Amino acid sequence: MRYFPDSLMRLLTELQKLPGVGPKTAQRLAFHLLKEPAEDARRLGAAIGTIHEKLTNCSICGSITELHDDPCRICEHPQRDHKVICVVEDADDVSIFERTGTYTGMYHVLGGLLSALNHVRPEDLRIPELVNRLGDGEVTEVIFALSPSVEGSATVTYMLQHLTPHDIRVTQIAYGVPIGSDLDYVDDVTLSQALEARNEVT
Repeated sequence: MRYFPDSLMRLLTELQKLPGVGPKTAQRLAFHLLKEPAEDARRLGAAIGTIHEKLTNCSICGSITELHDDPCRICEHPQRDHKVICVVEDADDVSIFERTGTYTGMYHVLGGLLSALNHVRPEDLRIPELVNRLGDGEVTEVIFALSPSVEGSATVTYMLQHLTPHDIRVTQIAYGVPIGSDLDYVDDVTLSQALEARNEVT
């Protein structure tokens, strides 16, 4: 690709930094953008360029929200069940469960999973924030919806120590999901059924 102009090479380099985008995909995306009207490319660039300026983490659940819309729309929704909190790894997991259309409770985004290999420690996760949410006694159930992996299991085991003093039901979604798979690749029906068939965590 050395024969490409410098401006195109810079775009290819940046595109390849995205997850799952290799040289061929980056080239396909770049040439697609070149074929589109310039205004479309400018809108895409503007949308990308402002995400760090306009978006933030919800002060309650840790999901993504607009700076001027905090707490997020889910946390503020009057018809959501504030007695149930679904604990997920990252903010994008919230959209996965929302797609099912069957879960109407709250969320809590940990911001990762415990991992000695990746140097993720308990203090790196939003565990204290979850415990604080249980303090007023309104929450009756915490659902763990973490990927079925070694890291996910270790995180649940660690967090149980902090949830035990609270008089709440602790469950985790049933996994009709292959062990070691990522929730991103689970279809909506399977995920919805796993949520409905969640188990007590002991």
